[in-house]
Amino acid sequence: MHSSIASFQWLLYIFTVISSLQVSATRFNIPRLSPTRGTILQNPEILSATISEDFQTFYYNQTLDHFNYRPESYSTFQQRYVINFKYWGGGAGADANAPIFVYLGAEGPLDGDISIIGFLTDNAARFNALLVYIEHRYYGKSIPFGSREEALKNASTLGYFNSAQAVTDYAEILLYIKEKFNARHSPVIVIGGSYGGMLATWFRLKYPHVALGALASSAPILYFDDITPRNGYYSIVTRDFREASETCYETIMKSWAEIEKVASKPDGLSILSKKFRTCKPLKDSYELEDYLELVYADAAQYNQPPKYPVNMLCGGIDGAALGTDNDILSKIFAGVVAHEGNMSCYVNPPTIESETTVGWRWQTCSEMVIPIGTDNTTMFQPAPFNLSSFIDGCESLYGVSPRPHWVTAYYGGYVSYY
Repeated sequence: MHSSIASFQWLLYIFTVISSLQVSATRFNIPRLSPTRGTILQNPEILSATISEDFQTFYYNQTLDHFNYRPESYSTFQQRYVINFKYWGGGAGADANAPIFVYLGAEGPLDGDISIIGFLTDNAARFNALLVYIEHRYYGKSIPFGSREEALKNASTLGYFNSAQAVTDYAEILLYIKEKFNARHSPVIVIGGSYGGMLATWFRLKYPHVALGALASSAPILYFDDITPRNGYYSIVTRDFREASETCYETIMKSWAEIEKVASKPDGLSILSKKFRTCKPLKDSYELEDYLELVYADAAQYNQPPKYPVNMLCGGIDGAALGTDNDILSKIFAGVVAHEGNMSCYVNPPTIESETTVGWRWQTCSEMVIPIGTDNTTMFQPAPFNLSSFIDGCESLYGVSPRPHWVTAYYGGYVSYY
């Protein structure tokens, strides 16, 4: 499908929550920014997709560490990139200045993105553009140290896994491609969504001599260091629900206290498990509450025609009041079913910890410290971001502390005058 809607679906503001660290009684979610929609509940490994024969796969002998002269810095690994020559009118000849559109891979394998990112192919013919897709280091087949096991072994090998290295990877590959395919005069436009959009922005800032421009869609580059209000994202989700249905919004607001009320009973978790048809008995109320937050966020993220998920979910919640069993939690469950469909079970399904989950956990525990939280101005339970707990959790996992101010120091943030 080549409609503008289909082409830009991946450009939505996506904060897919996939993992949480637990530090004593404190809980918080690690946001994952993805250019393509996947299930937010089971987060399966992205499998290789069947793509057109127009796409050819290459590997670049990439430098492990671009910023040091230590002997190990000169180690290399094979980084994957894919090229579509179908529309290319560049190189020698009349169209020597035809552009190169570059999709910057983000926090996952490249396979799943190529076949569904329509923006590049939709616009390539008009500009006779060369299409290039580059995989992010440590994801997919672009793994240093010979294997994923070695690459993710400890903080020493993970230390080369960051956005600055990734952005420089892209610069090296693009300079190589321009030389290899006689495209020295072809302008480069880098493109990405969400985290990939952040990379596109930062690429343009750091390597303006390589990229003429960047299309950075839904790139939360200002969601660091409290430049953006911490509750900004969930405020937007709340607004979507309130605009869809005031009664739906009010029911969701009331449901959190009702969940805690039921959970406090001697057999409360069993009651909640049966009412929400959980895949496994609930261990605590947080499991259910986290699940519901994910469902509401997912509906808002993709609230577009023809289905309008928020309207579907609220229709389930409001419609439940027409039946005989119209208590608050029954309404909430009806909304879940309306959104998710009729499934054998909901909440805490079997999960597969994908390389995206593992990789993004490291990225957030190093430099991508995005302080997303909620307060009493949203329809969600107040859950402020706690930096101290976040640091404690990351130190227990990796033995290193996050750098919450690194992104704004390196790429830019507040304007300071002295």
